[in-house]
Amino acid sequence: MNFISLVVWTLESNCFIVYTVMIVLFVAFTMFHKNRLEENQNRIGLKKKFANNNGGREREHHDDEDDPDFLVPAFPEDTPHIPYKPPKRPMEDVLRRSLDYYELMAKRRTVRKFSTEPIPQEVLDNIVKTAGTSPSGAHTEPWTFVVVQDPSTKEAIRGIVEEEEEQNYARRMSRQWVTDLKPFATNHIKPYLSEAPALILVFRQSYSWRADGKKKMHYYNEISVAIAAGFLLAAIQYCGLVALTSTPLNCNARLRDLLSRPANERLELLLPVGRPHEEATVPDLIRKDLHEIMFNV
Repeated sequence: MNFISLVVWTLESNCFIVYTVMIVLFVAFTMFHKNRLEENQNRIGLKKKFANNNGGREREHHDDEDDPDFLVPAFPEDTPHIPYKPPKRPMEDVLRRSLDYYELMAKRRTVRKFSTEPIPQEVLDNIVKTAGTSPSGAHTEPWTFVVVQDPSTKEAIRGIVEEEEEQNYARRMSRQWVTDLKPFATNHIKPYLSEAPALILVFRQSYSWRADGKKKMHYYNEISVAIAAGFLLAAIQYCGLVALTSTPLNCNARLRDLLSRPANERLELLLPVGRPHEEATVPDLIRKDLHEIMFNV
């Protein structure tokens, strides 16, 4: 009797036992998957219930409901609120100041040729402190300003930026993008990165760490840093300096490593800051009229 015949004979002789085992396995398999299916349905039901209570959106951070400690606010719940009483100016003064400030900021221009005259450290401190007064989501202050004045570090930054920009202009940026930049006479060579007396690199923090070691989320970190950059540019203009708002495309990782910044930070802006070179020129541009940017309702 060969092996196959032996198996057939065994099954025929013990068919009751074989069928019983098969039925037991089938029932066990069915119950197991029934329980799994019910668990999945319950989980989906909870998500839908939460989404309905949140205007149709599911929770962004799923560990919120699993870790009660995560729900402890980053600031004490009993944080005191104090009276806010800024100076109340006559409306004539308000009007005059609004016009004065507009005229000051209307003179702001992007400059690509800088004097090498150094900037006092206190001036740099003050303009960065001004940027730090910017509002931010849940007061997370998701920004880091790295001020570089060391010549060798500026040269290293310039080397990285020019290497990446050469590739950007050659193959990463669209032809239309490169064409649109031609009136501004820009290319991958960036002498101002080593000539300007100071570089301010604006890093955006996507999160940070709380005192208890848990991750602290930074809400609206992109718009918060954008507003802070606006404060920074206004402070630079107000004190009589100039800047170039450069966005170092594809340089984030290398510059972050060069400046020993942590992984939760991303470089958003690189601002050469100083006085304009005596031979500096700017394009003769016209800004949009008020009726093109403002609508009263």
